[in-house]
Amino acid sequence: MHRCRGACFGAGAPDGNQERLWDRTSGVAKGAGAVPAAIAQARPVPPDGGDPAILTLPAHSTGLGQPVVTDGYGLPSKYERNVQRRQSPGLTQTAQASVSFAPLQSLFGIVTPSGLHFERHHQGWWDIDPSRHRLMINGSDEAIVRTPKVFTMDELMRLPSVSRFHFIECGANSGMEWGNVAVPTCQYTHGMISCSEFTGVPLKILLDQCGVDYRRGRYVLGEGADGSSMTRTLPMELVESGEVLVAYGQNGEMLRPENGYPLRLVVPGVQGVSWVKYLRRIEVGDQPYGAKDEVIHYVDLMPDGLHRQYTSTQEVKSVVTTPSGGQVLLDKGYYQISGLAWSGRGRLRRVDVSVDGGRNWQQARLQEPVMSKCLTRFSLDWTWDGRPALIQSRATDETGHVQPTYRQLRAVRGSRSIYHNNAVQTWLVQESGEVKNVQLS
Repeated sequence: MHRCRGACFGAGAPDGNQERLWDRTSGVAKGAGAVPAAIAQARPVPPDGGDPAILTLPAHSTGLGQPVVTDGYGLPSKYERNVQRRQSPGLTQTAQASVSFAPLQSLFGIVTPSGLHFERHHQGWWDIDPSRHRLMINGSDEAIVRTPKVFTMDELMRLPSVSRFHFIECGANSGMEWGNVAVPTCQYTHGMISCSEFTGVPLKILLDQCGVDYRRGRYVLGEGADGSSMTRTLPMELVESGEVLVAYGQNGEMLRPENGYPLRLVVPGVQGVSWVKYLRRIEVGDQPYGAKDEVIHYVDLMPDGLHRQYTSTQEVKSVVTTPSGGQVLLDKGYYQISGLAWSGRGRLRRVDVSVDGGRNWQQARLQEPVMSKCLTRFSLDWTWDGRPALIQSRATDETGHVQPTYRQLRAVRGSRSIYHNNAVQTWLVQESGEVKNVQLS
């Protein structure tokens, strides 16, 4: 018999309001089989003969609306103002060196709107004048980079560009859950991840222009222009693959200031700290640089007391976003279980979902497109009978890696770590319909 360990904190959303799962009458994937009867049932006609929301025309059906270009940059509806990225109170002592979490439970598809993209800053964010920003490329010695160069933004944006969809995840995502249940909602357990279409120049093109000696230059150091001077080492193999971008675009527009405007690294599949924001310098060398944020910070504490360094790959992971912690199921009947899955090793092969705490699993549908090192949306039809349910998802990637349970992960990594928690998440649906975060022992 599974039992819940630890307390289940909070029944509501961060602002104290519970999220409700309203009835939906669509969303079944093509080829998914017969439409469940619970979906096919329309709202019955009220006994008094009609629904006032239909019979009485509202003002927007009888009057003149707002003029064109009321706002030069469009804004969400006022009825969606609760969908925000949020801080976790008390998580850090300094607001400039902190985190905001994306509202995964309120998003659709796989793309995170730029204004809801999670944030991680080490010394605050800046809105940098692009006309004064420069990117320098040099070598650790003269032989490794034959022709060091300095690029302006205009020069970079005139080069051949590519656009690709990728997720970016902080290495500490789900880190608060290592020891036990710590936070109530999906936004706080998994919200240090976002997915965007990034546009930029492959770093390999820039290094080629500078005449890099790839036989000697096997490592790259990225350096940011903010006050923390964020620096991270990348192995040259990642650059040679063509995946690493020097990016200026995100979701069809320029990067937002919080996301590194006007220039950042995009390093698919690698933890977010390596996606250096406000990128100002690339150095090529013949060995890892041993920067503070790769040998002191962003290291994994192992059970024997040693630290694991240079652990950058984000392992296969998934989370059910609906239903999830802080939400409420209004009534028994049909629901669509939906969530997100990802892997820093490539594409997702499958996602399985359990509603009984892992005793039985059903293969979920993967929503197209399924792209490499990108979020993938999955879903499963489910009819809730009103009894308690333990909902989980378990992802498998194309390399054969399978998302572990907490028991499996802690057997190798212990329970005192911070980074790379990719354990299976469990949501408890109570008889009342309230959904809570739990862990199974």
